[in-house]
Amino acid sequence: MHKAADAAFFFDYFREITLSESWKPNASIDSLIERAKVVRSIRQFFEHKNVLEVETPILSRASGTDVQLSQWQTSNGYFMHTSPEFAMKRLLAAGSGDIFQMARVFRLDECGRRHNPEFTMLEWYRLGFDEFQLMDEVAELVRGLASQPELPVVQLSYKQAFSRFALPCPHTAAVDELRRTCNQQLNCDAADWTRDDCLDALMSMVVEPGLPPEQLTFVYDYPRQQAALARFREVDGCTVARRFELYWQGMELANGYYELSDITEQKRRFEEEAHLRAAMGVQKPVIDHNFLAALEHGLPDCAGVALGVDRLVMVLLGQADIGGVMAFTQDRS
Repeated sequence: MHKAADAAFFFDYFREITLSESWKPNASIDSLIERAKVVRSIRQFFEHKNVLEVETPILSRASGTDVQLSQWQTSNGYFMHTSPEFAMKRLLAAGSGDIFQMARVFRLDECGRRHNPEFTMLEWYRLGFDEFQLMDEVAELVRGLASQPELPVVQLSYKQAFSRFALPCPHTAAVDELRRTCNQQLNCDAADWTRDDCLDALMSMVVEPGLPPEQLTFVYDYPRQQAALARFREVDGCTVARRFELYWQGMELANGYYELSDITEQKRRFEEEAHLRAAMGVQKPVIDHNFLAALEHGLPDCAGVALGVDRLVMVLLGQADIGGVMAFTQDRS
């Protein structure tokens, strides 16, 4: 009696699996064909410009340091990279010249309509470029992929972007003023928010949704505390980060830097991020000493950018969900 019941249970269980739709790809085959065309066109773009395609390891003995990004760690202690940046900069220091890579990258806990924990990142570095020259090249690539050579391009400083929405100056406003602004604009309680919490919320919930969707909007000169791996410069008495982001059709698509090459400053930032992680109770980072050794050897003057391929294809194909341009999202992997 029990054996018959068990057999019936397993029959129903496997029948349910067989009839499930989860074996099928998320994206249609037509969308995957169009995605392949975009990837091919990206490679042709860089081949025409004599930019070398490279491959670097997914696994690293070192972790990232960014407190905003969570990483997977393997059972033997290796980390799955969130970006190929450090390894690519080691190639630059070794004399590779201009390089690009389309890498699979991994970010723990990033799921949603625009996020999948595993996704494709296009990253490239151009020697002798600053952030403004690289913005021009990013626009050239996107215009070409969209077959819209006249697609409008607008460059706004971070301060100008905030000003357009009648928000306080992000570089000089006191944190209490930013908290009050968040309370008013977002109908929230921001009493214990940090300066970066306030700026991130206002950018993502006020500025970004208000940017004209039919133009490529580059926002540059970020607040100095958001420099990450970008250099600093002085503008109107304020120290700003030589960093930019690209927005199109309501989405952030790319993040670029005029790359920091000062090893002393880089070590200071790593230490600062480690202290912040400790204060937040987040795992202590494993510093990439190979990357630091490459900086000490000498990183050539360059600018670099990371662009989300999946999001770009979403815009190009008019898809509202990232699953519409990926063979299999994590829930179907």
